[in-house]
Amino acid sequence: MDIHDSPSPGATDAIEIATPRPREHLVVIGNGMAGCRAVEELLARDAGRFRVSIFGAEPHVNYNRIMLSPVLAGEKTFDDIVINGHDWYQDNGIELIAGDPVAAIDRAAKTVTSQAGRTIGYDKLLIATGSDPFIIPVPGHDLPGVISFRDMADVDAMLAAAATGGDAVVIGGGLLGLEAAHGLMLRGMKVTVLHLMPTLMERQLDEAAGWLLKTALEDRGQTVLTGADTAEIHGDGKVAGVRLKDGRDIPASLVVMAVGIRPSVALARASGLAVGRGIQVDDHMVTSDPDVLAVGECVEHDGQVYGLVVPLWEMCRALADGLVGKPTGYRGSVTSTKLKVAGLDVFSAGDFSGGENCEDIVLRDGARGIYKRVVLRDNRIIGAVLYGDTGDGGWYFDLLKKGEDVADIRDVLIYGQAFASGGGRADPKAAVAALSDDAEICGCNGVSKGKVVACIEDGATSLDTVRATCKASASCGSCTDLVETLLALTLGDSVESGPKTLCECTSFTHDDVRREIVAQELKSIPEVMQKLHWSTPDGCSSCRPALNYYLLCAWPGDYADDQQSRFVNERLHANIQKDGTYSVVPRMWGGITSPTELRAIADVVEKYDAPMVKVTGGQRLDIFGIRKEDLPAVWADLNAAGMVSGHAYGKALRTVKTCVGSEWCRFGTQDSTGLGVKLERMSWGSWMPHKFKIAVSGCPRNCAEATIKDFGVVCVDSGYELHVGGNGGTKVRATDLLCKVATEREAMEYCAAFIQLYREEARYLERTAPWIERVGLDTVKARIIDDAEGRAALTDRFLFSQSFSQDDPWAERAAGARPEHHTPMAAFTPRTEEMA
Repeated sequence: MDIHDSPSPGATDAIEIATPRPREHLVVIGNGMAGCRAVEELLARDAGRFRVSIFGAEPHVNYNRIMLSPVLAGEKTFDDIVINGHDWYQDNGIELIAGDPVAAIDRAAKTVTSQAGRTIGYDKLLIATGSDPFIIPVPGHDLPGVISFRDMADVDAMLAAAATGGDAVVIGGGLLGLEAAHGLMLRGMKVTVLHLMPTLMERQLDEAAGWLLKTALEDRGQTVLTGADTAEIHGDGKVAGVRLKDGRDIPASLVVMAVGIRPSVALARASGLAVGRGIQVDDHMVTSDPDVLAVGECVEHDGQVYGLVVPLWEMCRALADGLVGKPTGYRGSVTSTKLKVAGLDVFSAGDFSGGENCEDIVLRDGARGIYKRVVLRDNRIIGAVLYGDTGDGGWYFDLLKKGEDVADIRDVLIYGQAFASGGGRADPKAAVAALSDDAEICGCNGVSKGKVVACIEDGATSLDTVRATCKASASCGSCTDLVETLLALTLGDSVESGPKTLCECTSFTHDDVRREIVAQELKSIPEVMQKLHWSTPDGCSSCRPALNYYLLCAWPGDYADDQQSRFVNERLHANIQKDGTYSVVPRMWGGITSPTELRAIADVVEKYDAPMVKVTGGQRLDIFGIRKEDLPAVWADLNAAGMVSGHAYGKALRTVKTCVGSEWCRFGTQDSTGLGVKLERMSWGSWMPHKFKIAVSGCPRNCAEATIKDFGVVCVDSGYELHVGGNGGTKVRATDLLCKVATEREAMEYCAAFIQLYREEARYLERTAPWIERVGLDTVKARIIDDAEGRAALTDRFLFSQSFSQDDPWAERAAGARPEHHTPMAAFTPRTEEMA
């Protein structure tokens, strides 16, 4: 029947118009990981079932609380840890009431009232208030400067305290305490950790692993006091120190309490809900009121409360199933803990306390910092503790949960799944393939192997798309290798390449490696390869030079340059030519030379029968045709005349090109030659990700071609225009204007800061031009121009590193006297009152 027709008067059939089911109103108290994950699970099952309003105590969107530690450490920003941005709330029609916590629940009227006085009704109420940090009630616990470590406000408070430096005391040697200590130490504070128990993280680690962890943290500069019982926190109006019951007094301008958490139940208790250790719930997370549910750290299920994310995800799934009428319920959780504590990997599961009829299988490798302990009873795993190498944690946990008999693999059990599954040889792919579908891959987001594989089969063809779709590897990243292996096993050659790894020896990118070198305080190439699980024991020709540079940049004065990890030209401090001879380029400061230098060059040319001397594009003389065996003698002769290496062969400062400037040229506006010499004396000998060239032009006519150099200065009447990111070559790139400054000293400071930012953040073999195009000029400006303190810090780090890196390699190799040209601060000695 046409929709415009109407039934005849005699028709007996009636047309029933279906009316849409009214949407129930679900109000969520808590905008954290549990509350929003429960809403996500519900939307996935029945997106139209509820109208949702979420109250959040914090003035933020939903973020990953687990990742607060990397924010504190400076490894991530708040934006990096957001789980659901504003668009998620808008796209799903969710009302977010942020920064206004619920103060009261009226179950009779079915309303909630916020702290600001806002009252709204609900059909169903979900309480996801999480937990509250426990503050030990010692005298002084309420002094200004005593904080917890639970949310972004705490992180902001710690960052503010770290900005002024000083001493920090962290009370609590559990995960949160150690992460707080690590972050504060990276921010420049002197940190002492106080822990009441004899070993760190005693709930997650046995005594041996706890001792290894304590030793590693102390090696990194932390002071860790175990068996430390706090008597009081003291200070006059603000915290000044912590006094222990044995009389020791530790100075502190900041005290972080990280001694534990308790379910946040005050709101539920005040509303009359059944509360024990937590809000009591059934298998579908329903409280003693059938219209009120609860989930997460605030709940008690079957007498248990949980503080880990995996039970939280399982609760959320059971809650959503119950709301849409599915019978699946929550049956409690068997938990494991896989963590990265201050860059150190730890794992534990089950009962590792030992006892009657228990057997231990232990592997210790002190040199590599690896400890593994598997506890068996009747040939079944009942507990496991791993330190340093946690890759097999998921496998041990899977065997534990299923209660499988491991008698057949007992002899190789401690060596891990790759060995056990590979028929006596390590086969990582076979190990991952053998994992069951319900084996946990990503603990941070509760993602199983089956879910990752389903995500890939549904169209995710790269690591990034897997992260975006099912969130595996989207948080701490420790499961990245597993996800990449599943991609390879599922898709074969169809896997889309993700970020380029440093080389084929590792799955880590350049940025990953640089971050971990600093985070884990790795100070040798073998240590990097061991800690980051290099597939090739000695690395390759691609990764060794990169690692050598990254270590030099990260640890000036501590790391000894590994000459065998350099390219041949850098090892021999000369440029090899196609006939097997070498060219030698002495440095001429700013392109200026003298009769003494010219005579020395002429003598070398005649003495060693060099067939050609050429003026280079960088205003220097290049001596060609030197035999390899003559190189040390050539260097010694040039050194004797006061000349040093021009580093024409190195990933380093090459040249500083200048014009004659105001001293001679009628168009010159500033002393470009003098400034060029100062810049070269300041920055020569500094190792870089790639070659680096500077030029200073005395006027806008730009005779020194400053606008196609890595750092260029164009002198103008009112000062100096600073340009960055240019290069010649097959693909010429003109510079970007960084800024304009008024004095030589400013020009030098900005140059030093720019070089150090490039040294610290560019990838090895990446010139300044592609680096700037990758990160954006605005990012560079924000770090160099907008942030005066940051600019000064970069400059200081560059000058500090230069005090170790400017030894002349020619002098070292020729055993000659080092010329007096190597002190970078000498370049800052003012020649005019203006510079002073």
